[in-house]
Amino acid sequence: MQQDKPVRAQARLYYIHDPMCSWCWAFQPVWRALRAQLPASLAVHDLLGGLAADSDLPMPLSMQQAIQAHWRRIERVVPGTVFNFAFWQQCIARRSTYPACRAVIVARKQQAAEAMIRAIGEAYYQQARNPSDDDVLVACAAGLGLDATQFRRDLNAVETELQLQQEMAMARRLGVTGFPSLVLETAAGLFPLA
Repeated sequence: MQQDKPVRAQARLYYIHDPMCSWCWAFQPVWRALRAQLPASLAVHDLLGGLAADSDLPMPLSMQQAIQAHWRRIERVVPGTVFNFAFWQQCIARRSTYPACRAVIVARKQQAAEAMIRAIGEAYYQQARNPSDDDVLVACAAGLGLDATQFRRDLNAVETELQLQQEMAMARRLGVTGFPSLVLETAAGLFPLA
C-alpha cells in the first residue's frame, strides 16, 4: 500500500485594512510595492476590518479634531502623503466606514477592489467628498466603469453585509486591533508583521 505524502499547508498573508483609515491611505504605495514583490506561492488575502459602524450622526467636534490631528501627523511622518482638509468644512463628517467597506466587497465582484480602494481614498482625502454616503460610493463605482446600477443594488444587500461581518470576525481571530495590519499564517502559526 502506497503512503500518501503529507500535504504542506500554503502560507497566507492577510492584509487587514479599512478604505477610510488614514494610515491605510498612507500605507497604500508601500503595500502596492510590497505586493508586487511577493512570491506567487504566497496566498494574499485582503480583509476589511471595519473601523466604524454605520451611523447617520455627525461626528463629535472632539473626534473631528482628533482625526485632523492624525492627518497632520501622517503628513509629517509619511513622505508624499497629503490630505485635503477642506473635507471638514465641506462635508458633514460621520464616523461611519462600513459603507466604504461594503463598496470594496461589491467592487470585488466586478474585479475592481483595488481600484475602488484607491477611488474611495481619492474621494475622501483628495476631493473632500464623503465615502460614508452611498451616492459618493456609487459615483466612485461609475467613475471606474463599473455597473453602477448593480453596484447600488449590491451595496446594502444582506449578502454584502454578511461578507463584511465575516471579514471583521476573521480579523479579530487573527488578533488584529489596528489598521493597516499584516499577519502571516504558516503551519507554525500566526505572525503579525511590522
